[in-house]
Amino acid sequence: MKRAKIVGFISIKGGVGKTTTVANLGFILAQNFKKKVLVVDGNFSGPNLGLHFGFTKPGHTLHDALSGKVSLQKAIYEHNSGLHILPASFLGNNVDTSKFHQYMASLRGYYDLILIDSSPTLNQEMLATIMASDELFVITTPDYVTLASTLHAIKVARQKRTYISGIIVNKLRGKKFELNLEDIQDATKVPVVSVLNDDEGVMRSLSKGKPVSSLFKKNNVSVEYKKLAAALIGERYVDKRIFPRIKNLFNKRLGQDEINRAIVMVSHY
Repeated sequence: MKRAKIVGFISIKGGVGKTTTVANLGFILAQNFKKKVLVVDGNFSGPNLGLHFGFTKPGHTLHDALSGKVSLQKAIYEHNSGLHILPASFLGNNVDTSKFHQYMASLRGYYDLILIDSSPTLNQEMLATIMASDELFVITTPDYVTLASTLHAIKVARQKRTYISGIIVNKLRGKKFELNLEDIQDATKVPVVSVLNDDEGVMRSLSKGKPVSSLFKKNNVSVEYKKLAAALIGERYVDKRIFPRIKNLFNKRLGQDEINRAIVMVSHY
């Protein structure tokens, strides 16, 4: 019998790429690794996970299920990749999130993984994701303002005793003024497991209602998502692109994020 691992993705700042990360990891796990995956929009007051898959007007939503209007199964939709999506209402009313963790636990038997996109605000919505998850990933960008919010998110997660598997650094531009991995790890005491460059392909894909990993399969961001998705299921993704393989022949050192991702991989083996 399946028993899904529930993984939450949190940040206390909007615009860092949390929803994009959930959408792409879910898509890759379903499409490339053939896993049974559910992605859940836990951002009840400002949901947009469905938009990453072209869901603009879902018939039933998580709001409806939590308010008792429909069963949870009726609010779940299947994407053509095989991924299942549980969207929230764009104009939904306030809902009681106190039983959210019970609803998520009730779905464990149907999936290999359940990925939850949380609210970017420290409120009951984010706490609901933290309490429902077996482990968390924290999304940040490489700047001091966001890092301050990241530190706060980590503190709250630790207070609730939910395990933090790692930090995902997004929208890296390779500028000298940006924080480096060592700065972020020293401040948070959490390993950086993935580093994603700022890529306009993400916005181009979103304009078409599709994850970047479905339209631009070989760009750096898509490949980095594949590496992390593989680690989540205890596997290693081998980058078969020619240029990175040639580059690696001359650079035998593993990046810190690769080492940390290997630790994640072993823990999920």
